[in-house]
Amino acid sequence: MARGHFIGNVFRQGQSNTYLDCIDPATGEVFDSVAAGNAEDIDVAVKAARQAFEGGWRSTTGSQRGTILREIASSIVANRDRLAEIETRDNGKPLPESYIDVDTIAQIFEMYAGMAEDLDKKGEEVVELPGDAMKTTVAFRPIGVVGMITPWNFPLEQFTWKVAPALAAGCCAVVKPSEFTSLSSLELADIIAQTSLPAGVLNVVTGLGSEAGDALVRHPGVNKISFTGSTATGKRIMSAAAEDLKRVSLELGGKNPLIVFDDVDLDAAVQWVAFGAFVNQGQVCTASSRLLVHQNIADRFLKRLTELAEGIRVGAGFVDGVKMGPLVSETQFKKVMSYIEAGRNAGAALLTGGDRPEGLDAGYFIAPTVFANVTPDMAIWTEEIFGPVLSVMTFKDEDEAVRLSNDTPYGLAAAVLSKDRERAERVADALDAGITWQNCSNMVVIQAPWGGVKKSGMGRELGRWGLESFLEPKQKTRWMVDGSLGWYALPAAAE
Repeated sequence: MARGHFIGNVFRQGQSNTYLDCIDPATGEVFDSVAAGNAEDIDVAVKAARQAFEGGWRSTTGSQRGTILREIASSIVANRDRLAEIETRDNGKPLPESYIDVDTIAQIFEMYAGMAEDLDKKGEEVVELPGDAMKTTVAFRPIGVVGMITPWNFPLEQFTWKVAPALAAGCCAVVKPSEFTSLSSLELADIIAQTSLPAGVLNVVTGLGSEAGDALVRHPGVNKISFTGSTATGKRIMSAAAEDLKRVSLELGGKNPLIVFDDVDLDAAVQWVAFGAFVNQGQVCTASSRLLVHQNIADRFLKRLTELAEGIRVGAGFVDGVKMGPLVSETQFKKVMSYIEAGRNAGAALLTGGDRPEGLDAGYFIAPTVFANVTPDMAIWTEEIFGPVLSVMTFKDEDEAVRLSNDTPYGLAAAVLSKDRERAERVADALDAGITWQNCSNMVVIQAPWGGVKKSGMGRELGRWGLESFLEPKQKTRWMVDGSLGWYALPAAAE
């Protein structure tokens, strides 16, 4: 059935009455459709959000918003099966991972419910001043209407990373999900509509980024844009948002290193490397796609890693035991295959993978792929692939590992594996990344800040940092004594 836009707590047909196909990435077949939104649809949604914001949502207490967010969390738990099934059908990821995503988003709404309530307890922040003449406090107000553009790799999680803290802060939202994976966002919005959340506080407009997304970024009624996606698109969004000096949060690309020293437990390290590179089919902004292995263990390590990669079961997300599903779309499949071909042509040694797994002739499947003998000038080492492709180099000492890791325009995440905890700490501190992991990889801590440096973006999501990104500090200064400053003495009053 065709899905319309979600605006003002109801589904509405798009202004153009045109639709985009929803394609099952495991089969390549169309199984649903969503409205192809345009600037008119965005305008309707932004006006609904503005009306809700001005009409009372901005004035609610943190306690009131916290109660609603807890209600949303409970509704997510009650609809767990339905949300997970839609996520797997639309995105392709294995069903157990979709269940993890659903459980996580319920936890995030719960977390921000508590933070909304804490805003009431915190009250205004007092600024320490000398003397008694003035009293200054800082109040935190919601920014307003926020436009949110979410990616296709974690549709439910990315929706929630933005929406939950925005609602906790008292903002209203217009979400434009990826055209490849819009269904779970629409389903979650429908579930939320059955709670006490007022109409218009949350709206979802589906469509192409070049049409609906661009219109959302440029709409004068939007106070902030929160975007997760590619660095190239992030640059265009930042430029467009500058027209109205909109606030912008950008979580962008990454080409993330993972350093393995020669003192590691080989089996544990191989497991972390495989997880970091291949979870969610490698379609993760923080995927550990650049592996640096100490030269003393490189041969043994790569032999063990190749064996593990060849044992990973690839298939449709609903099949029991599958660890890797298909890539999200034909476009992404072709992009990843072009990088694999580029790696071959550049002279990298293909240890395993590089093509479809045997027996999977339909859909967008690629086997876990490992390249060795990679050099720093190869595209597979320098460019974000966003697929199950791992590029490997060796290093001789700590300084070389750090230098090779930091030699990139990106700075999202980085990992180091070593039994020497002091060394792991020292190396992690030297890595230019917004997120670092020691003796693990690709772990998401929802209570901690998430975001990158350099061309990996600006701003942070999750934890209290995610909430603060939707709050505007407002200075409130009071003159506490009789009389004025005395800057200018008035002439004597005439009798």
